[in-house]
Amino acid sequence: MPFIEESDLLELHKDIDKAQIINERLLDQIKIKNKELKRSKVQRNVLAVITGLFLVGTFGITTYTAGLSTSNSLENRNNLLVSIDSLEAHKARIDNLRKQNEELSLVKEFYLAKSFLDKETIYSVQVKSFVDNNVTLASEALTNTLFVKTNPFYSYSLGNFETLQEAQKFRKQLVNLGFNDAFVASYKDGKRLQIEDPY
Repeated sequence: MPFIEESDLLELHKDIDKAQIINERLLDQIKIKNKELKRSKVQRNVLAVITGLFLVGTFGITTYTAGLSTSNSLENRNNLLVSIDSLEAHKARIDNLRKQNEELSLVKEFYLAKSFLDKETIYSVQVKSFVDNNVTLASEALTNTLFVKTNPFYSYSLGNFETLQEAQKFRKQLVNLGFNDAFVASYKDGKRLQIEDPY
């Protein structure tokens, strides 16, 4: 075996001690770094969990709020649609009532005119007479139509004229249209008075 001098051995021990001290310091530094890494890893994990929880909470709140606003928005839209529908229904009803009012005022005017005409002598052009009561021939559109029972016939006359000349002129137009048997008659109180001169 080789021989080592004591001074070399002491130097070697010193070097070993120094190396051991350096190793212990390095181990202490590694332990400190490991603790720091563990701490930063734990902090990172805690921060990640907190961030995740915050994001999930924010997403949940946003979704819940959006759901409420959507449901409120849908309710508002439904209420608005109901309001618009009911508004349209009211408008349609008002239009319908206006139309009925116009029709009633026309009917009222017709009956006022008819009651006036019943009291006055009027002239009309008789176009047809039937044995049977054939009311289907009387048109609702022809407001100046007279339907009078002259025993034993039912007669249909067109036009309500104040003067005999107006009725004669209208009779001439009807004859030109093909009503060759048309004649002028005078009426009062809804009854025929007499057959007038056609010319």
